[in-house]
Amino acid sequence: MNTFKKVVMAMVFVLPAIAHAGEAVVKWQDFNDYRDVRPSNDTKGAYHKRIASSFEKHFSKLAEQLPEGYKFNVEVTELDLAGDVRFGGMNELRIIKPIYFPRIEFKYSLADSEGKIITESDNISLKDMGFMDRIKMGRDEEFYYDKRLITDWFDKELLPQINQK
Repeated sequence: MNTFKKVVMAMVFVLPAIAHAGEAVVKWQDFNDYRDVRPSNDTKGAYHKRIASSFEKHFSKLAEQLPEGYKFNVEVTELDLAGDVRFGGMNELRIIKPIYFPRIEFKYSLADSEGKIITESDNISLKDMGFMDRIKMGRDEEFYYDKRLITDWFDKELLPQINQK
């Protein structure tokens, strides 16, 4: 078997087992009750679905770092996206400026493979008032600053608690 076939076989059989160690389940409240999830040039429903899908994928990606069988449950209680929607001629635009910093509040619980709660909190409140002062890493993706806020919390607060156990 040549090297290429070995690499492909490893990707088909080994990577799927590694890729989905933990699982994330995200619960949303009514998007109309959140502080700032206003669309610019999109319908509210479509924009809210795009936000939910994007953040759910992000939480799932973070959960892949968890041990096998762990379940990360998140309920987003408040969301204020980076930027603010302003009129720009005929269109509305989301303007990103330092005074419109990202904020998110959520509840979470983390359960192990047997369903035992490892850690939980009813009040996580994150904001990054200096979000534009930090170096932007990686590609330019939608909701970058908001997702970075969650990633930083996950890496600095949640993962160390798991590694201690």
